[in-house]
Amino acid sequence: MCPQERSIVALLPPPPVQDSILSITILGKLNLDLPCGRGGIANLVSSANHLIDSKRGQLVLDPSLALLSRRQRRLIRQNPGVLHAIAAGLHSAIKECKWQFRNRRWNCPTTQSPTLFGKIISRGELLGTTNPRSGQQSNGRFACDRPGEDTALPPCNFTTPNKTLFVTTGCRETAFVFAITSAGVMHAVARSCSEGAVESCTCDRRRPGPGGSDWHWGGCSDNAEFGQAFSREFVDSSERGSDLRYLTNLHNNEAGRTTVYSQMQQECKCHGMSGSCTVRTCWMRLPSLRVVGDLLKDRFDGASRVIYANKGSNRASNRADLCHLQPENPTHKPPSVRDLVYFEKSPNFCSYSRKIGTRGTTGRTCNSSSPALDGCELLCCGRGYRTRTEEVTERCHCIFHWCCHVSCLNCTSTRISHQCL
Repeated sequence: MCPQERSIVALLPPPPVQDSILSITILGKLNLDLPCGRGGIANLVSSANHLIDSKRGQLVLDPSLALLSRRQRRLIRQNPGVLHAIAAGLHSAIKECKWQFRNRRWNCPTTQSPTLFGKIISRGELLGTTNPRSGQQSNGRFACDRPGEDTALPPCNFTTPNKTLFVTTGCRETAFVFAITSAGVMHAVARSCSEGAVESCTCDRRRPGPGGSDWHWGGCSDNAEFGQAFSREFVDSSERGSDLRYLTNLHNNEAGRTTVYSQMQQECKCHGMSGSCTVRTCWMRLPSLRVVGDLLKDRFDGASRVIYANKGSNRASNRADLCHLQPENPTHKPPSVRDLVYFEKSPNFCSYSRKIGTRGTTGRTCNSSSPALDGCELLCCGRGYRTRTEEVTERCHCIFHWCCHVSCLNCTSTRISHQCL
């Protein structure tokens, strides 16, 4: 098994500015460890930090900020303006994750706990512990010695003075969160370059080929090359080790970035008298994150379960170079660079479990007439559901009057909803 850790910064909307310091809550190091993996972009340690508001309105990393790794702090210092892009990318990724899984039992919930996505994506480390009586590592995970508890079942709760960490596993949900957050950072940084928001990069002036008879290259292409390289260096920099988790996390990170890059589209603007489009100027544009999310969701459904395999060579410089991922089922083809991979089965997410970190589906709204995943039978896990009828009053038939006000009527309707028991 491969120990690893991954860091990234997520910024919440900033509170009011106090004096010359802009206080921003950083949800910390996104260390992803789903019920099937450890480390990564989704394990966020809550902490308040300061960013200095410079004369130009940019946020400059406070030198005392210790949440990020030394390499990540260096990258932020070398690329003024990139911190806003990282924050925006992560917020977009979280929003997209919630949209893609809105009708699933696991709906990408976020918490105010030390881990943004809860224990489903929490981080495990071998630490000196106070809680359980003893902890030992076995087959890449921790075994807990607690009265009345099966020592073979993770997670085991380890505490430090500042945070609680959980040993969890690495399932399909982990794979998606790693991929979408890595893609979100790449997407936001690349777009920020073309907008001039990051000082160290600008538009991508390279051309993928010659122009056509009625169009030519021009404009400002999104700098996907820089965004991909920055995301790879920043997001992957805290992944350490050479085990299965390390390899799967890096693979899923790259799958997210590759998906963004592969969906670059040519966009054009017409020029000519009266919009005749005599000639067009074209540039390369990033896809929307919704397009990326849709593709990654499809790959989530078809994710490949993998195992850790040796390459059969002793010439590599470290263990990571000596091993690779291969399908658990030998009849399946090896995963491509765009496929998502995982190595442990997901829980069913039906019931609340503090131990596993699942909220369950009690209280979730379901569709009583749908046979799909959002249907009450599947979403409620066979427990049944309650039906609620309520009268809803909304503004309707609004009319704009010159000048200048809007008048509306109040319309009342009956709304029926169903919630899982």
